[in-house]
Amino acid sequence: MRLSTAAAAVLAALSLPVAVPASVLAQAQPAFDAARLSEHIRILSADDFEGRGIATPAEQKVIDYVSGQFEAAGLEPGGEDGGWTQAVALNRFQASEVRAQFTVGDWTLPLTQGEQIVVSSRRPGETHIMLMDAPLVFVGYGVTAPERDWDDFKGQDMTGKILVVLVNDADFEDPSLDTFGGRAMTYYGRWTYKYEEAARQGAAGVIIVHETAPASYGWTTVKNSWTGPNFDIVRDNADERVPMESWIQRDVAVELFQRAGLDFEALKVQARSRDFQPVTLEGAELDVMFDVASERIETHNIIGRLPGTTHPDETFLYTAHWDHIGIGDPDANGDAIFNGAVDNASGIAGLIELARAYGDAPPPERSVVFIGFAAEESGLLGSEYYAANPLYPLAKTVGGVNMDSANVYGRTAGFGIVGYGQSEFDERMTALVEAQGREVLPDGTSAAGIYFRSDHFPLAKRGVPMAYAKSSGDFVDAPIDERVAARNAYTADRYHQADDEWSADWDYSGQIQDLQIYWSLGHALANSRDWPGWKDGSEFGPARAESAGQRE
Repeated sequence: MRLSTAAAAVLAALSLPVAVPASVLAQAQPAFDAARLSEHIRILSADDFEGRGIATPAEQKVIDYVSGQFEAAGLEPGGEDGGWTQAVALNRFQASEVRAQFTVGDWTLPLTQGEQIVVSSRRPGETHIMLMDAPLVFVGYGVTAPERDWDDFKGQDMTGKILVVLVNDADFEDPSLDTFGGRAMTYYGRWTYKYEEAARQGAAGVIIVHETAPASYGWTTVKNSWTGPNFDIVRDNADERVPMESWIQRDVAVELFQRAGLDFEALKVQARSRDFQPVTLEGAELDVMFDVASERIETHNIIGRLPGTTHPDETFLYTAHWDHIGIGDPDANGDAIFNGAVDNASGIAGLIELARAYGDAPPPERSVVFIGFAAEESGLLGSEYYAANPLYPLAKTVGGVNMDSANVYGRTAGFGIVGYGQSEFDERMTALVEAQGREVLPDGTSAAGIYFRSDHFPLAKRGVPMAYAKSSGDFVDAPIDERVAARNAYTADRYHQADDEWSADWDYSGQIQDLQIYWSLGHALANSRDWPGWKDGSEFGPARAESAGQRE
């Protein structure tokens, strides 16, 4: 078989073995069918699936449909006990009767839940949290990053203290520092990391100071996210969570620091230095008490597997989340079903069709596993549970592709790689994108940390290289203006609304181009001995390095 120049360049960039079977090359561009993609989305987002809420009667409908499609594609059950699912045990937490105040000397500031502060807890086994006269310590960005020679704690004992931390990381305010990769947020900048690190430090609680620009969202988002129910995977070790997780508004922090004789803005500047030392807010204390109602629920990841012929213990992943919001408050039209057609019936449709493409091809040398994750909308919890309880060892998971909210508006000239610069997948995908005549576009979401907000992330933080990328940029087919308007209208009016419904008019040509890239990336790796890694400076590299011996 004679390869085109573009195809040869792709294969070289992917580091495929020299002797590539003709059968593998023949499958390099499978035919994905728009009608099938559309039908999957239509079915999964229909009203009778009731918005695909977790732990609802609709969940079994999703399991039956997706597992049935996996079976028809030729996959075998990849879940627990020879079945199609993995049970995901979750705890649901709801804080109530919140009473809190700051005190500095004879000055007190009562704090109202949802206004000056939001308070919650995801600590297992707690029914009532009471922290009285708790000392406050400003710990900058609250980061311990030995690979960057960065430690905000400097060995000081944080046991029983309330840590006051800044959102994002030091480079956001001054990208020229380039300590954390410039303005692009690292995981150290995410609120999830700050709570996790505080627990490792033995703190009693965390207060994140909310500022809209470094957080990339306003106070309303914080209020809506943290005053309602919060979820977490079931944990055996309660010490993995601090008793109190909270945010305060910036102006509250400024006044608190001032009352303690400190300059908030000056301390923010100091926190950008490796030499920063924790600063106790002398005389400042927090009193907080609240009730915590918890309930254990069970949902399920849906898993299919195509066993490898020569290295079945090595795995490549394709993932997408099947859940959406379920049934909520009626909108202006009286519609209470959040159908989730784009988010993320479209991703599950792509997952099913990738499974079909693999089923139609010669069996790969490595195993390929397809996972429909549960509870993404509750905080990436289906993927977090799988990453904490993997059915296939993470050390021998080659990598994966995650799909969330596909392009249903037509072909684009660009392909956006979220988290560009993190892993060696960048160059592999770039070669494939350019072979399509498209270009890789810079990650316009890097400062907002979008890479840390979808289901690939729990795997990435445990060292598994994961790609999260899709159509981006200008549309290439007329009518351009109508396509742009439709895409913008989804973001403005339909995302996480009852109006995220299937349309017979959608154009799947862009999603199909993306699926061809996902296929080529995974299929090449499933038929190679390559182990893609993280780039120098990535915060996920050390976790991967720890398991290197298991891949020899």
